Formats: sequence, structure tokens, C-alpha cells
Amino acid sequence: MPLGPSFPEIASLDLFVSVVELGSVSAAARAHGVAQPSASSRLKHLERQLGLQLLDRSPTGTSPTDAGVVVAGWAEQILRAAHELDAGLSAFRAEQVGRLRIAASFTIAEYLLPQWLHRFATEHPADSVALEVANSSTVIERLRAGDADLGFIETPSVVDDLEARVVEHDQLVAVVAPGHPWAGGSAVPVEALAATPLVTREAGSGTREALEAALTDQGLAAPPSVLELGSTSAVRSAVLLGNSPTVISRLAVADELDAGSLVEVAITGLAISRDLRAVWSPTHPLPPLANDLLATL
Repeated sequence: MPLGPSFPEIASLDLFVSVVELGSVSAAARAHGVAQPSASSRLKHLERQLGLQLLDRSPTGTSPTDAGVVVAGWAEQILRAAHELDAGLSAFRAEQVGRLRIAASFTIAEYLLPQWLHRFATEHPADSVALEVANSSTVIERLRAGDADLGFIETPSVVDDLEARVVEHDQLVAVVAPGHPWAGGSAVPVEALAATPLVTREAGSGTREALEAALTDQGLAAPPSVLELGSTSAVRSAVLLGNSPTVISRLAVADELDAGSLVEVAITGLAISRDLRAVWSPTHPLPPLANDLLATL
């Protein structure tokens, strides 16, 4: 059965009930984020539409008339149903528009994810991605806590309690600024690298773990850190501006090597290739959006 032409707008009823509850038009206007003159105009239009005086206005405040008390009671029932409808619609829209939570290590986030997410966004224009960039250890923690749907890590060790898929391969290279003594072109023994203070990533970084694991395989201890930094970009910048070597992802320094602003150093007896992996928790089902992203890689 259709409603009659004099049935009031929900927004006007909501404003009217707020006046009854708060005791003044000005307070109700503030609560609804509208100017007081606009609120007063809407209330007068509501009274004309219903053919009833709903409010007694006085310098000391505003109170409902007898008719206003009755109408406010009816309106509250309508508003409760309207709020339920609004909440239900919001929940339904949230289900239709997905949000993928990703945690990614620095190298992957800086040099691979942008192109991956560009393709993903083209295919999923209504969906969104929340990206946290952290070292590999933190990415693993986020997945275990259920704070991320999908992770990307560089660590060489297998994480037993996570599912994993190799999505890319990477190589670590030793680099120096052109003025460094190692930039002359001669190979450097791995023992010399292990004894030389390096610019390094922080503990928990996949790059640092890969280097330390490779040196351990050679029976060597990890080199000392002359500077320990929290991102791949910071390490690259420090080597460009300083006089210390680093071991870093080739992805991160490809442009600098091409331009000659950094020089790759051959390390005798050391070659570090690694798999870059997508990881997720088997206890938290992989969302459809995460499966869609993995399918594009």
C-alpha cells in the first residue's frame, strides 16, 4: 500500500525527535550538523505538511505539544526501523566491496607490489587494499595474529606454520659507491666481506637473514654493522652518500647500477639467490581477493 503524499520525510522526523529529546532547536541542529535557520525551516515545513503544531517555542526553550508527544512516539518506531535498514544496507555494501589487507617486506613493497597492485586495481576497481610495509619478521607476526590476509616476505627460512607460494626470484649483490676501494673491478674474497663493517638492514629483515645464512654456510660470522637502517631505500641512500659497502637486493639498485652511481662488487665464493614468497595463515582462510591477486602474479 503506497504512502500518502503528506507522509513526512525520514530526515525531518529524525530532526523533530532530536528537538524533543534535546529540548531546543539549536541543540538538535548542532547534533544533525545543520544551521539553526535551516532546522527551523524544516520543522515548520513538517508541521505544515502534517497539519499539526508539534512544538511550543519560547525564549526558554522548545517543548512538544500534546500532538507532538504522540507524533514523536510514532516517529521513534519509524526511526528505529530506518536505522536497522541503514545498518543492514551498510553491511551488505561492505560485503559487496572487498578490502584486502596485505603486509609486505620492504623490497617487495617498494619494487614489485606497485605493478602487481596496479594490475589488481584495474581488475577490481570497487575493491580496496590496505598495505603495511614492515620487515619479514613483522609480516609473519601480522599473519599469525590475523591482522593481515596475505603477506610477502624475503626471508630464506621456511615458516612452518604458514602456507607459502614462490612469486618471484631475487639476487643479493654487494655494492659500493664509485669512490670506494672495492670499485676497481677486482673480486673481493668472501672472508674480506665478512670482516668489513657494512651498512645493513635491521634484525628481522629478510635481506639481512639471507646474507647471514649464506655466510654461515661458508663457516663465517655475520659482518659488523657500521650503520643499521630500517628500509631498503635508506640503505641504498647511505651507500650512495657514504663510504661503506652493503649487500642488497638487485631489484633495489638496478637503476643506480645502470647509471654508474653504484658499482657491483664480485664476491669470490658467495652467490645469494633467494625466493620471494607470498605467505598466509592456514588458520585464517585466504579471502577470494587474495586468491585473485595471487592468480595475477
